Amino acid sequence: MLRSLDIRDMLLIERLELAFGPGLNVLTGETGAGKSILLDCLGFVLGWRSRADLVRQGASQGEVQAVFDLPAAHPAREVLGEAGISIDEDELILRRVNGLDGRKTGWVNDRRVSGEVLRQLSETLVELHGQHDDRGLLNPRGHRALLDAFGALDLSPVRAAWNAQRQAARALADAEAALAAARQEEEFLRHAVAELDKLSPEPGEEQRLDVARRAMQGAERIRDDVARALQMLGGNGAEAAMVDAARWLEGAAGQAEGRLEEPLAALSRALVELGEATKGVEDTLSALDFDPAALEATEERLFALRGLARKHGVLPDDLADLAGDLRQRLGQIDAGEAEIGALRAADRAAAAAYDDAAAALTEARQEAARRLDLAVTAELAPLKMERAVFETRVSPAEAGPDGGDAVAFTVATNPGAPSGPLDKIASGGELSRFLLALKVCLARGNDALVMIFDEIDRGVGGATADAVGRRLQTLAADAQVLVITHSPQVAALGEVHFRVSKSVSDGMTTSTVARLSDSDRVAEIARMLSGDRVTGAATEAARALLDG
Repeated sequence: MLRSLDIRDMLLIERLELAFGPGLNVLTGETGAGKSILLDCLGFVLGWRSRADLVRQGASQGEVQAVFDLPAAHPAREVLGEAGISIDEDELILRRVNGLDGRKTGWVNDRRVSGEVLRQLSETLVELHGQHDDRGLLNPRGHRALLDAFGALDLSPVRAAWNAQRQAARALADAEAALAAARQEEEFLRHAVAELDKLSPEPGEEQRLDVARRAMQGAERIRDDVARALQMLGGNGAEAAMVDAARWLEGAAGQAEGRLEEPLAALSRALVELGEATKGVEDTLSALDFDPAALEATEERLFALRGLARKHGVLPDDLADLAGDLRQRLGQIDAGEAEIGALRAADRAAAAAYDDAAAALTEARQEAARRLDLAVTAELAPLKMERAVFETRVSPAEAGPDGGDAVAFTVATNPGAPSGPLDKIASGGELSRFLLALKVCLARGNDALVMIFDEIDRGVGGATADAVGRRLQTLAADAQVLVITHSPQVAALGEVHFRVSKSVSDGMTTSTVARLSDSDRVAEIARMLSGDRVTGAATEAARALLDG
């Protein structure tokens, strides 16, 4: 519910504070008094497209603040959540300032927001209906959603089928693109796989070959030196000389009075160490034996591994994995047609499931359209349009997540007359009544929105105006309704009554709005009945309307 509207220095309004009530709120006043200014100001704070010259003449800026009740489950809270705004309290305060330079700044509960956030909030807060309203019932783009809401239709099966069909189509397209790309490199893949299979690389092989190659290259360089050393140690070398020396010393030891015992012991130990050294050199020389052909073969394979790794831009240890990947890609080409065949079948099945769900939704919409047509027709009779024909047309349209239907509300003012869109066929007064009848049928039980009707009773009077007022009163039983009206019959049914007036002081024109007391309501409705010269009969008629 719109609780209050505060306006400062906007258009003809200097300062205005309005407190609205639940149910039917009516605004009356002479033509040109400024009733539309209130809508301009409310639209401004809600982020709607507005005129450029909103700031009151002589003021530096204009400001509008609107306060709404915000129950816990109100859909505005979802919009606030998406905008990163958390509100714990049960009221929503929208404030917007307009500078002389045209710059506009908005706030939600003292948190600065963009005009887009205000516009999104407005869609959950307010509905404006009038003869020139392109945001509500006259906009064909919203007719399908209105019909779905009227019929309480469940769109989830169609949306699920649509998503499944889109996923199946994407999977098929991706597989076909992958197969086409793979076929472009098929010749390369087969050559690369044959080359890798011929070499048959193994993980860690490059390191093993490199170690073996280095060992054989090192052996080739030192083997001659080790062989020469062994020759010096054995045979007629150091060992033979030491043996001869020991024999000579042993022969002289008996006459050396013990002086050769220690040298002989040391020489004996040296012969043992020399034997061990010789054995170690012999073992080393045996280990250094290699086949030059083995070195050549090792180098050839090592170079082949490294060359192939460079060709494919990978490490030698990754060649085995690369071969597996390339074989898999070849396998995808070979098995691609079978896979695509299965995906095509899945795509056809998903498309058929979507068609079935969409067809069921179309049938449900057609049934809801018939019920809506009957409901609107029943409402038109009391509005003195019993000969008019209202039709909800459900026609084929491009398929989408909400089905494949276009919905349009059409009217014919008389039987046999051509039908067409509401705003193209009906006159001003007829259009107002069509919109009201349609809104009565569509809005039952929807208390989340504030509904505003801008002179929707224009061009009607008498019993028809009373019927219009009764239907507005019906709407107001479930939701707050604001009506700008020139009809005394409608004004008399309001629970809260405001009068808009205009005055001129010191060359400045100012619009004011006052909430009327019971006696003031009698005078205002009498003025609406008789004009500027209020008669006693008009006053009595006004009392009768208010009592009725």
